[in-house]
Amino acid sequence: MFEAPSIVFLAAGIAVFIAAVLPKLLRNAPLSMPMVFLGAGMLAFTLMPALPDPDPLQHGEFVTHLTEVCVIISLMGAGLALDRPVGRRRWSTTWRMLGLAMPLCIIGLTLLGLWFLGLGLGAALLVAAALAPTDPVLASEVQVGEPADEEDETEREDEIRFGLTSEAGLNDGLAFPFVYLAIAISFVGASPSGWLGHWLAVDVLWRIGIGVLLGLATGKLLGRLFFTARHESVRLSNHSEGFVALAATFLAYGVTELIEGYGFVAVFVCAVTIRAAERTHGFHRVMHSYVEQLERLMTVVILVLLGGAIARGLLAGIGWTEVLVALAFLLLVRPLAGWLGLARGKTGPRERIAISFFGIRGIGSLYYLAYALGHGNFGAQAQELWAFVGLVVAMSIVLHGATTAPVMNRLDRLRERRAVEQHGDEGQAPHTAI
Repeated sequence: MFEAPSIVFLAAGIAVFIAAVLPKLLRNAPLSMPMVFLGAGMLAFTLMPALPDPDPLQHGEFVTHLTEVCVIISLMGAGLALDRPVGRRRWSTTWRMLGLAMPLCIIGLTLLGLWFLGLGLGAALLVAAALAPTDPVLASEVQVGEPADEEDETEREDEIRFGLTSEAGLNDGLAFPFVYLAIAISFVGASPSGWLGHWLAVDVLWRIGIGVLLGLATGKLLGRLFFTARHESVRLSNHSEGFVALAATFLAYGVTELIEGYGFVAVFVCAVTIRAAERTHGFHRVMHSYVEQLERLMTVVILVLLGGAIARGLLAGIGWTEVLVALAFLLLVRPLAGWLGLARGKTGPRERIAISFFGIRGIGSLYYLAYALGHGNFGAQAQELWAFVGLVVAMSIVLHGATTAPVMNRLDRLRERRAVEQHGDEGQAPHTAI
């Protein structure tokens, strides 16, 4: 008889190998790595009943910390990958998606939860806050690639990939005030007198402000240490030690969370600040590569467990109403909110459609829900909330995974064709907006 540990090690080895080769094999296919591992998890936990039950309700604390680590590692990678300097006009797509599209998504899904799912205000707001942000983990296939160095520093991200990357980097932290609001409502009720003052002062102003300030401070400190330290032995950019990106991630996150700030915001701001310290240095690629590989491994684990949870009955209570609400959110609420948010911006019609559609739900949504259920008072609705959020994440993985490669490849060809027509030389044609 085969022993269970041996089977687990064998399966882990195969999964890691597949995770390394799948992104290249599926580059042009209507299939994504998250789809494969979600399906693999469902199959494995169906065929092997001896595997432990990955019920997120029973293992809430483990789910919280596993998804938490995955998200902050992804945020560091997203910040390091952005070539575009921060600015009001240069990042206008980001500001529009954060300031207009995300609140519209939260309002829209909250209303759907109240009207059609029969949720209370706190539970409906929690679902909306958890699902509103574009996920920085699973959205990697429509985000910018590795950082540019001095040899290709003039190559700029197209607006679609830049918009989705920067949005995913910041909105995972900026959705947190609404998660805290949902938690407060679960205890004290919907009356603003019970939560408004504390929520505005602490959960909005203090936590966001501390996240931004400590992210900047940590990023500037580490930027100097990495690139301009007086002693060459401690100038880490000379040693190509990519794992220091992990140290930067945990440092920014830990110090911010220690004084009740938003660590998600701090990690992304820290990464962007490190990138700005020496924008074209090749060390950014070294750090980004390390973070990307670690993120991919953690994503595999989480998706297999999510697939296992679905196979073991996570969606048992789902009916047609929940399916229709999930489809309405993915196909109507998010695209419409994104389209309205980008109206009168610098994006063209194709860019607006793509950015609005590819608002992928994922690991961040699982973290927010697990965190809120561990700190709030949602009682018997916990199972229902996990079922609906799990449904939306799974549907997003399938829907966006099947459309990402075909859509993005076509948009890339259109952009390249337009650039060639405008400049007449394919070798010198820069990246332009679609």
